[in-house]
Amino acid sequence: MRIRIAAILGTTALALALPACSPGATTQPVTKAPVARPQDQGSDDSNNRSLSSAALAARLLTDHDLGDGYTLQPEIPTRHNEVTVLGCPALGELGDEAAMGGSLGFSRQAKSSFVHDDGSSSREVSEELYSDTAEKLSTGAEKIFDAMIGCPAYQVLVDGTAIDVTTQELAAPQLGDEQWSQLLTFVTSRRTTTVKQTAIRTDNVLLVLSGSPTLVELHLDRALAKVTAAR
Repeated sequence: MRIRIAAILGTTALALALPACSPGATTQPVTKAPVARPQDQGSDDSNNRSLSSAALAARLLTDHDLGDGYTLQPEIPTRHNEVTVLGCPALGELGDEAAMGGSLGFSRQAKSSFVHDDGSSSREVSEELYSDTAEKLSTGAEKIFDAMIGCPAYQVLVDGTAIDVTTQELAAPQLGDEQWSQLLTFVTSRRTTTVKQTAIRTDNVLLVLSGSPTLVELHLDRALAKVTAAR
């Protein structure tokens, strides 16, 4: 099955841009806990108002927040690569809709990426913040993660370059109102890149932290604290 798609929640684009990360990562068994879904509480409720992109940008982590050795990466101009997914019908069902910014598109967003150089290796971490109604964030994020995790192995062609992708659902930390987490491994003829992606929804903001598993685990609490401190 061949479907043209855009990168979902930035994962594929991030993986292609990352330098080789250490493939060693500690995983945990997944345990599902009951999740209370957000309810429509009326137009005056804060959960039903989107924050502006500027407000989200002010909540992103900075190099000052992260500490020594982190360098902010300039935003890469959008490239209209030909992206084809092979062997993942679940992603195919979302692909056109997500690519066109349809019902999975969130109304406000901000993002940043950092490279950490400790003198012996270079690793990357990327933060994305989205805002919409709590219900839309919940439904959209669950659809995307379910689709990606639903395909344990598939292949992505980017401008003709083949990338083998494997996914593994991880136990997400019990933070915020809802949580999702996964480990993705991208293999090309030249390198293997491991990316951890964890998403936390808190009210009307969705935080997505992606990159080196170690850096995602290190900075997740800090990122969420900055998101919620501005309330």
